[in-house]
Amino acid sequence: MKRRAIDLQDEFAEGLLDRRKLLMRGAALAGGATACALLAGPTARGEVIAKDDPRLHTEWIQYSGATGPMRAYLARPKAEEKRAAVIVIHENRGLVPHIQDVARRVAVEGFLALAPDALSPFGGTPEKTEEIPALFQKLDYPATVKNFVAAVQYLKTHPLSTGKVGCTGFCWGGAMTNQVAVNAPDLLAAVPYYGSQPAAEDVPKIKAALLLHYAGLDERINKGIPAFEEALKKAGVEYKIYIYEGAQHAFNNDTNEARYNKEAAQLAWQRTIAFLKEKLQT
Repeated sequence: MKRRAIDLQDEFAEGLLDRRKLLMRGAALAGGATACALLAGPTARGEVIAKDDPRLHTEWIQYSGATGPMRAYLARPKAEEKRAAVIVIHENRGLVPHIQDVARRVAVEGFLALAPDALSPFGGTPEKTEEIPALFQKLDYPATVKNFVAAVQYLKTHPLSTGKVGCTGFCWGGAMTNQVAVNAPDLLAAVPYYGSQPAAEDVPKIKAALLLHYAGLDERINKGIPAFEEALKKAGVEYKIYIYEGAQHAFNNDTNEARYNKEAAQLAWQRTIAFLKEKLQT
C-alpha cells in the first residue's frame, strides 16, 4: 500500500492525475486521510547544515530568466574567494527547506551553490504545500528549462565564481538537470538523481560529464536507462551510472520517511561530491 501511495503522489505532482482523481484513488487505497497526506507531501524534519551555520554565507538573490526574475537561494563559504559553482534543482515540491539544506551541504564542500525556484513565475514556492502540485502543472516546461539554463550563465559570470559550473537535481530536478546538460554547452558536470532521461536525439548536445544515480525499485524511471545509455555511448558522452538496489525513487530525501534510504543516500552523496570536485575544482 505504501508503494502505491508513493506512486500516486508522483503521478499527481507530475500532472498525470488531477486533484479529483488523486482524492478518489487515495480514498480507495486507504481512506481520506491518506488522500490528504498525499496532497500535503513531505515536510522538513530537520537540517544537516543549519541555516545559521557559521561557516557559510546565505542569501536570497534574483537572476534574469526567460520568464523574468528568478528567485534563488545562494549558499557559499564565508570567505570571499572564487569558487566552482553548482546549481541545485529541487523536486516537484518546489524550493522547500530541505533543498535549501542540500544547497548548504554543497556549499560546505567548498562550492558556490545556487538553488533556483522553478515556481518563481508564480511568486515562488508557497508555504501551503497543498498548493504546490497545481502550480507545477501550470509551468511552461520549455521556458522553465531556459530559466535553469540561465542559472549557468549567471554563475559563470558571478564575481565569486571561477566560471566552472555543475548541476545536480532530484526527481523532477533530476530530469531538469538532464535538460540543463542538453541545453547548456558550458555546463561541465551534471549529477541527476533518478531523473527522467532526455530524448535520444538530444543526447549528442551534452558536453558535460554525467554521474547518474538511480533507485533499484524505480521501475517507471529505470525503463528509460537502456536507451539513454545507448545514446550516451554512441555520442561519446562521459558518464557513470549507479543503481542502488533496494532503494526507492527519492531515496535521498531525508525528510520523507517512506522513501529515504540512508545507506544509498550517503553513498550517492559521497560519489556526487567527489565527482563535482574532480570535474570542477581541478
